[in-house]
Amino acid sequence: MNNSVSNTGRLLWAGLRALLVLTLVTGVIYPLAVTGVAQTLFNDKANGSEVKADGRVVGSSLIGQAYNLPPKKGQKTPEPDLKWFQGRPQNGLGTNNVNTQYKLILSGATNRSADNKDLIDWVTTAKAAVVKDNSVPGYTVEPSEVPADAVTSSGSGLDPDISPAYAELQIHRVAEKNDLPVSLVQKLVDQHTEGRTLGFAGEPRVNVLELNIALKALTRVPPLVSLR
Repeated sequence: MNNSVSNTGRLLWAGLRALLVLTLVTGVIYPLAVTGVAQTLFNDKANGSEVKADGRVVGSSLIGQAYNLPPKKGQKTPEPDLKWFQGRPQNGLGTNNVNTQYKLILSGATNRSADNKDLIDWVTTAKAAVVKDNSVPGYTVEPSEVPADAVTSSGSGLDPDISPAYAELQIHRVAEKNDLPVSLVQKLVDQHTEGRTLGFAGEPRVNVLELNIALKALTRVPPLVSLR
């Protein structure tokens, strides 16, 4: 009897010591070590890849933003502010009350098939809007010139980048709206076009937030509506 109680006590004490040691290692030492390495070697990424402008954080280079005009009274869908470069469509999850405007509560795509009527109608409408918005005097956008990322959201619905083709399609409109030479806006896009990661992974891309921050520096238009 006494031997059984003694063995049980030793087992409980051994289990308690293991719990304390593992709690210390995995709950204190390991998190501190990982945090220390991240803050030392990957400070920018560890802190959310923040983008700053005018001395304040205005977003993350990893998450897209909307560049819209303030919604009018009773207006459900705000109109895009055409002074700025526009990102990919924001309703990757379709119409719902959780995430339709780059909100971070939920991310994802519609998962509709290519022959889904709703998706076809939505893409057709989006393409017509891209053609209309970006056709300015002296420059007409043809439907065949509209790239896929201009009318479809990314798999996450939060993509901060657009293709160089979509950025270049918007150059004449941005130049016209901001009274800037087309050549200057073209140079801006060229400067903010990134190649494939490590030279082979992914596709060339343009970060819309960083591009619009650079555009703002060239203009006297009011601050970006969406910048936090």
